Amino acid sequence: MSIRIGKSEMQSLVAVAGNTFRETIRDKILYNLVLFALLLIGASTLLGTLTIGEQARIINDLGLAAINLVGVVIAIFVGIGLVTKEIERRTIYTILSRPISRTQFILGKYIGLGCIVSANVALMFGMFLVTIWVSGNPIYGSLFQAVQLALVETWLVMAIALFFSTFSTSILSATMTLGFYIIGHLTSDLKSFAEKTENTLAKTVMAVLYYVCPNLDLLNVKGQAASGIPVEWGYQATATAYGLVYVGLLLTGACLIFQRRDF
Repeated sequence: MSIRIGKSEMQSLVAVAGNTFRETIRDKILYNLVLFALLLIGASTLLGTLTIGEQARIINDLGLAAINLVGVVIAIFVGIGLVTKEIERRTIYTILSRPISRTQFILGKYIGLGCIVSANVALMFGMFLVTIWVSGNPIYGSLFQAVQLALVETWLVMAIALFFSTFSTSILSATMTLGFYIIGHLTSDLKSFAEKTENTLAKTVMAVLYYVCPNLDLLNVKGQAASGIPVEWGYQATATAYGLVYVGLLLTGACLIFQRRDF
């Protein structure tokens, strides 16, 4: 089955994405979170001076952690409201009465928030680089690699939040997304536990979680990046492709579920 996107469909998609971008950028939570990250990045310089010989690593660790944390928080708590907010306000009826398909609505919402998240990550990373430069420490190329994978992780978490928001409430969507995020960073432990346990039910549950939940640990290279250890480009490309494939699957599932909802 081939999928064609004409000029009018593309215009509708861009319109939804642009409207989502404008609505989200007015959300005060974004400014609070970004301000918190910038303060944390700035404070890392002070903390680094308190640790003899470890200033660069401390600054890099805190900076990368702040960028990743704020990106994920925005992805979860703004992402879950992309669809549920429209449903709760009943504005979904007005939107879908226009020449906009449900697939265009979902993809437009995702693209709009994706632009916001990417812009915020770029802003925080720019401030992070300024902090490193002011502190007189070297700017490692591995930091760019770590932030790029952190951005892919944020896009993936955002897709998870959007997927759950197509069929559940805001609270339930946030809970499940947060659960998937935590499990995603524990997939290696789940596999190890499944191999060691003798309980058949526990082994089955752990195995299902291992294969269903995305392995977010593959996108986490902050530890080695903070020490200036570069990531192999083959790994970088594979991890990026892995994250984007999961995003595609989640968006496809979100579109299919949303098309079957009765409004």
